[in-house]
Amino acid sequence: MGIHGPLFMIVAVLALAPCFASAGDIVHHDDVAPKRPGCENNFVLVKVPAWVDGVEDIEYVGVGARFGLTLESKEKHANKTRLVLADPPDLCRPPKNKLNGDVILAHRGNCSFTTKSNIAEDANASAILIINYRTELFKMVCEANETDVRIGIPAVMLPQDAGASLENYIKNSSAVSVQLYSPQRPLVDVAEVFLWLMAVGTILGASYWSAWSAREVAIEQDKLLKDASGDFTLKEGVKSSGVVNINTTSAILFVVIASCFLVMLYKLMSLWFMDVLVVLFCIGGIEGLQTCLVALLSCFRCFQHAGESFIKVPFFGAVSYLTLAVSPFCIAFAVVWAVYRRVSFAWIGQDILGIALIITVLQIVHVPNLKVGTVLLSCAFLYDIFWVFVSKLWFKESVMIVVARGDKSGEDGIPMLLKIPRMFDPWGGYSIIGFGDIILPGLLVAFALRYDWLTKKNLRAGYFLWAMTAYGLGLLITYIALNMMDGHGQPALLYIVPFTLGTFLTLGKKRGDLKALWAPERSCPHIQFQPSQS
Repeated sequence: MGIHGPLFMIVAVLALAPCFASAGDIVHHDDVAPKRPGCENNFVLVKVPAWVDGVEDIEYVGVGARFGLTLESKEKHANKTRLVLADPPDLCRPPKNKLNGDVILAHRGNCSFTTKSNIAEDANASAILIINYRTELFKMVCEANETDVRIGIPAVMLPQDAGASLENYIKNSSAVSVQLYSPQRPLVDVAEVFLWLMAVGTILGASYWSAWSAREVAIEQDKLLKDASGDFTLKEGVKSSGVVNINTTSAILFVVIASCFLVMLYKLMSLWFMDVLVVLFCIGGIEGLQTCLVALLSCFRCFQHAGESFIKVPFFGAVSYLTLAVSPFCIAFAVVWAVYRRVSFAWIGQDILGIALIITVLQIVHVPNLKVGTVLLSCAFLYDIFWVFVSKLWFKESVMIVVARGDKSGEDGIPMLLKIPRMFDPWGGYSIIGFGDIILPGLLVAFALRYDWLTKKNLRAGYFLWAMTAYGLGLLITYIALNMMDGHGQPALLYIVPFTLGTFLTLGKKRGDLKALWAPERSCPHIQFQPSQS
């Protein structure tokens, strides 16, 4: 059945829209609320496990204030302390009840956060939890005209639902105790290692499949040219294998379309729109999984006859018996994932469909020369930076980050991502990477291998090994940057493009191959690969 015209464009744009790597935020940097003495804490997420009548209950999550004492990072060092209600509830004046190192629970409003915290400290509270009047977390800062901001107890904001739950327990005469601590994310999580291997392995496999297929087509075309009559000509740019060669115009247009699609995702993000994305992702995943399975099974002699025997199917045209055999499995796999995509292990199915889709796109789409690859990756480099960082100036938030997280959709992120749960992270969550961060550099890496095979260069003298190594290093630097930024999402192409494209251009110039790399099709317009002499 393959990927055809409109379907391929849908799949390609879906794949390139989110170019983003993330591990989730635990530290919130905010330049709008500048730091000053006494108000210089980072906004950190805080774990608030609770015990009701001695029995462990729900663990709540809050956010630490810009001011106040910093919290313990380890649970074993955090004291389990009794929680009491403020009286008055807003704690804008000294409480009527006497405190003895208790944690006090107060409502937001009627006075500043620092005023509440100072009153709590003077009343001998060990910490203050402030309930927001919304379900979101709010960053507590010092007001510009406040001077008494050196506060010696921690201050934490809780969402409305969490605060109401704790308040009800206490009002029902239950004894409530809490712990306050802000665990740090480990420097390296196993999830990032596996995600790195997954991305590098996908490009590696797709590159060899792309080069092998292109060489097989070249051999067939060479036979046709030798056996055909004199009036036979092979049209330039048309491949019997259905390969799509990108030109410079389409490279620029592709990024423009991806930007438009990203804005559409941002504006229309909702539960119903997420369902539309899931359907489109499943269509692309079915096509990708089907293509990969047919290619894999065709390597076995027992399936070769089924792969080479065709039947005409309405709308789809000639379809092999092997394709018909694997299609029900692919459809069932995608449907099962879509139905159960919210369960904890659904990421496995999403990654399988995603990797199959990426490999298929890299098999079908080719960068014909380094010129097109340079234009494409340069545009993608600017695209990634703009939608992660610069978009904040227009939209008041990072468009790429909002879309990747799937905000307002009721889902845990959009499906066009590879994701692995963080295994040793106390905050949980996923390490993710966008399809575009694999596909776009993968197009250049696959071109490098095809060029090496065309010019019969070995691994060390060629470009593929260096391009593949550069991609791996660029992705590694991305994850180092993620950890240095406390898990704050990073545009992966910001690091990957300079490594891959820079390595390619520098090495080509040094070896004197830059002219041939820039437009290799001119040197052999009819056949892209010379067949082996063996």
